[in-house]
Amino acid sequence: MTDRYSFSLTTFSPSGKLVQIEYALNAVAQGVTSIGIKATNGVVIATEKKTASPLIDDSSLEKVATICPNIGIVYSGMGPDFRVLVAKARKAAQKYKQVYDEYPPTGILVKEVASVMQEFTQSGGVRPFGVSLLIAGYDQTGPTLYQVDPSGSYWAWKASAIGKNMINAKTFLEKRYSDDIEIEDAVHTAILTLKEGFEGQMTENSIEIGIIGNGVNLFNSDKDRPLFKKLAPSEVKDYLANIA
Repeated sequence: MTDRYSFSLTTFSPSGKLVQIEYALNAVAQGVTSIGIKATNGVVIATEKKTASPLIDDSSLEKVATICPNIGIVYSGMGPDFRVLVAKARKAAQKYKQVYDEYPPTGILVKEVASVMQEFTQSGGVRPFGVSLLIAGYDQTGPTLYQVDPSGSYWAWKASAIGKNMINAKTFLEKRYSDDIEIEDAVHTAILTLKEGFEGQMTENSIEIGIIGNGVNLFNSDKDRPLFKKLAPSEVKDYLANIA
């Protein structure tokens, strides 16, 4: 019975489901694990960075991206779909900057991205995006972390995990997370969470980490707010050395 409805995006099954969205979530579950943790003074996002072949130049792969100076994003799922959403998010951020002369608060940008993803669940001739996103930002309200799913649903999280090992990762985060965690400890916790389900040896080239917060020492001179920063491999190596 389900097969009759599984090929149509815009037709509900008798149980009230849009089956193509469930298939999109399956695509997310096959992607590498990504972690997001909100600290008292910032946000950390981290992900595995694996290539299909050792012959691929991994410096050309980008899993953690900057949307605007105060917002960064990471994904699990299909890379090409992620590139489309990053381009749309950057365009939305620039439009907001033109009108209001400042970059958007995290919640505003998240709504824009979620609206695009929701539109692709309600239109003919398209398919849902095969990605879930973790969006980290810092605005007037402080640090914020959001998760956006292929259905266009989004929530604010203290800590979350998406991708292949998300169930075990969330269990690990529930045990390790505390409301008074600071950004340095959050980076260590993110790395330890990734290690839980990591296959092979973890090196500075096999994970990507992005951070934004007061402890990063990067500030916008105009608004005196933290800027999003993707850690260089040498910085990731230092964190891995501290954990070992």
